[in-house]
Amino acid sequence: MGFSQIIFSWTAIIPVIVLLYYFFRKKYTDQTVSSTLFWSEIMQETRVSPYLKHLQKNALLYLQLLALLLLVLALMNPYVKKSTIIGAQAIFIVDTSATMLAGKGQSTFDTQKKEMLSLVNELDGRPVTLITTGNTPKAILQQETNTKDIEKAIQELQITYETAQMNKALDVAQAFVGNTPTSIYVFTDSLDKKRLPMEKDTVKWIVKGAAKDLTNIAITRFAATTDGQSAVALVQIQNDTDQEQHVTLSIENVKGKELVSESVALPPKEAVTKTFKDLPLEDTMTANIDAKDDYAVDNSQTVLLQTATSKVVVDQSMHQLIQKGFQTINSSVKIVPSSQVADNKDATVVTNQTALLEKIDKPIVLFGRDDVEKVEATGEIGTTSHALFAFSELKDIYVSAIYPGFDGYKTIASVGDQPFIQRSPEGDIVVLADIADTDWPLHPSFPLFLWSAEQQLSESIGSLGIFTPNEQRAVALAQGDWSVYSRDDEFLSSVTNGLLTAPMKPGIYTARSNDEEKRFIVQLQAQERVIEKGTSYTLGELQDNGKKEVSKTSFVPWLILIILLLLVVEWEVQRRRGFTN
Repeated sequence: MGFSQIIFSWTAIIPVIVLLYYFFRKKYTDQTVSSTLFWSEIMQETRVSPYLKHLQKNALLYLQLLALLLLVLALMNPYVKKSTIIGAQAIFIVDTSATMLAGKGQSTFDTQKKEMLSLVNELDGRPVTLITTGNTPKAILQQETNTKDIEKAIQELQITYETAQMNKALDVAQAFVGNTPTSIYVFTDSLDKKRLPMEKDTVKWIVKGAAKDLTNIAITRFAATTDGQSAVALVQIQNDTDQEQHVTLSIENVKGKELVSESVALPPKEAVTKTFKDLPLEDTMTANIDAKDDYAVDNSQTVLLQTATSKVVVDQSMHQLIQKGFQTINSSVKIVPSSQVADNKDATVVTNQTALLEKIDKPIVLFGRDDVEKVEATGEIGTTSHALFAFSELKDIYVSAIYPGFDGYKTIASVGDQPFIQRSPEGDIVVLADIADTDWPLHPSFPLFLWSAEQQLSESIGSLGIFTPNEQRAVALAQGDWSVYSRDDEFLSSVTNGLLTAPMKPGIYTARSNDEEKRFIVQLQAQERVIEKGTSYTLGELQDNGKKEVSKTSFVPWLILIILLLLVVEWEVQRRRGFTN
């Protein structure tokens, strides 16, 4: 505490003068008393409560002295020193990952938002840059000085559930520093000091972490598969606490119906794996635990049930460009002799053997035919609206020869009036031409078509797979208007140019067009299922003429308020005694 106007200390003589006046004033008055009958009673009351009588008699003196002393104090402008933002600018880096939702009563994120709002009052005109973390860090504010805009931006911050990737956010912050003395506040749950760039001596780092005593029990792994008759599920639960925990593990279908439930004992600091067999066949399952911990987001996890991992097998007789194209898309692609292709009934087969259309139950990709002769083709390529052409527009492709089409198959691309690409009722993809008779491999649409074909015949043909929060991915969808809906059938976004941006919150979602829909799930990344011990610290120092900057909070407004209150009390005391006295 200090005084910025110490020169006004001389005014302390004023209450001294008032006090001296009371010392030398006349202490009694001559009064004629007709009787002394009540004298002893009055003196007895005075002796019983002398201090109260003294206070009642001198109340006005004490009130006036207190008011004058407070006035002298106000003239000297007392203040209290308070730490504040130093440097010429401030940068706030805000962690918006899912783990920021952990907390006791109130999440770390909400606690730190309040702290940010309190720091805004200490800016004193300094510009603020606000950066949020994620796969692509965003500068929400850049060199902003308007306090209301800063407060609004902070209040509108929300969790994005993305992994923080703090290094990217730190790099963005460094770009705003330059040679300007800067205070960089990092609001996160935990950050190792070694990750901070300390090359510049014009930066002070203030890291605000989460509480250190947070507990967590998480589903760290959930997988399920099916053989077409029943399902098998595996769940791994991690206990990060120092005590044994008991939770109830349940698995539900997409409608919330419980498929299985079991009580599980979790030893401290250990993981427990549970396997469930012969579960009802469902396309989507969700595992839940009823853990009483400080982080609820990782207490559930959803999976899409799949058959055995999809494999791609390419007939050795296929053109080299087809073989290399599929190997580029999928590194696990196998090239097998023509005589052995039929043995791979559990794989996606790429061949020209027409007989395999009947022998293999799983849809295949047929490039050309080996049972008929090709004929000359003329005309331009025309396509229908189909997912295979979502990224591969078949324009300006030359086709010199073509095979006759299959009766009963749907033609989705044609050369003139002749079928070029067909789909069978079972889902087979048939390209009625040899690659050597086209210039298709010279066009960008060729590898994109191979990718779309592989996606169409993969294990997730009825779904779009697993996404991370806010992930943007190209998906093979038929041309048309596709929209993303929540589990409650709430519209969330549209699929633009084949790019689907996943929602923020983990859960089950649906991509839907007029007559088709595909389900997908958004799932937390593994890093967001682990809570690290909170860390808060300060690194680096900034100087201004050899002295640190501090804010001074003045007591004058409060002193003036108290003085006004005392004046009102003095007036009431004087009124009760009578102004003539």
